[in-house]
Amino acid sequence: MTMLETFLKPMHREGYRFVAIFAAITLVLFWLWQPLGWLGLGLTVWCYYFFRDPKRFVPQVEGLIISPADGVISLIEPAVPPVELGMGPEALTRVSVFMSVFNCHVNRAPIGGRVKAIAYRAGTFVNASLDKASANNERNSVCIELSDGRQIAVVQIAGLVARRIVCFTKVGQALRTGERFGLIRFGSRLDVYLPTGVEPMVGLGQTMIAGETVLADLGRKGGAVRVGQE
Repeated sequence: MTMLETFLKPMHREGYRFVAIFAAITLVLFWLWQPLGWLGLGLTVWCYYFFRDPKRFVPQVEGLIISPADGVISLIEPAVPPVELGMGPEALTRVSVFMSVFNCHVNRAPIGGRVKAIAYRAGTFVNASLDKASANNERNSVCIELSDGRQIAVVQIAGLVARRIVCFTKVGQALRTGERFGLIRFGSRLDVYLPTGVEPMVGLGQTMIAGETVLADLGRKGGAVRVGQE
C-alpha cells in the first residue's frame, strides 16, 4: 500500500450526492468570505471520509461471526430480537457496535447465509449508545438463516444525528460473510443477536473493524471469552 492509498479510500456511491452538495456550498462560502470557505472545505473532506468504503480482509473460516460495523462494543446483554422478524420470544445474547460520525458507516454481513426476513420500523432518534435505542429508535432488522437452520439477526439502528438507514439486500438473497448489505448516514449503531449457546469473543469498549474483527465462533465450545485491556 502506498502513502497515498493510506489516506485516500474508495467512496461509497451513497456519498456522491452529499459530497457534491458540500463542495457546492464550499464554493459559495469562498465567494462570500474566504475563512468560511476553508471551513466548508474541511467539512467536505469530512463528508468524503464519512462515506469511505475501504477494502476489508474477511476471515475465511467457516462459522465465524464478524463485526458488521466499525466502532466500539457498547453493550453485551440478553435481549429478545425485534418482534417483527418473527424469531420468537427467547432472549439471545445481543452485541451492540456503536459508530461515531468518524467511523466508516458501510455495514457488512456478520456471517454468510440466506436473508429470511427484513423489517423496517420507524422510531425516535435518541443517542444510539443508549440501551433504549434498540427498542425506540428507527431501525431496520435483517434475519439471516444459516445452512444448519440457525438464525442470526443484525439490526441497523439510527442514532441522534442519523436520519437515513439504507439496506441493499432483499429477502431470499444469499449473503457472503463480510458482504456489504447496508449503510447508515451520520452516526448510528448495529446490534447482532447471536444464536442460542453462542458466546461473544469480544468485550465492552473493544474497537471493531467491519468485516474483519471476530465477534463469535459458532463452533467454539465452552463459556464466554474474557477480554481485558493492556
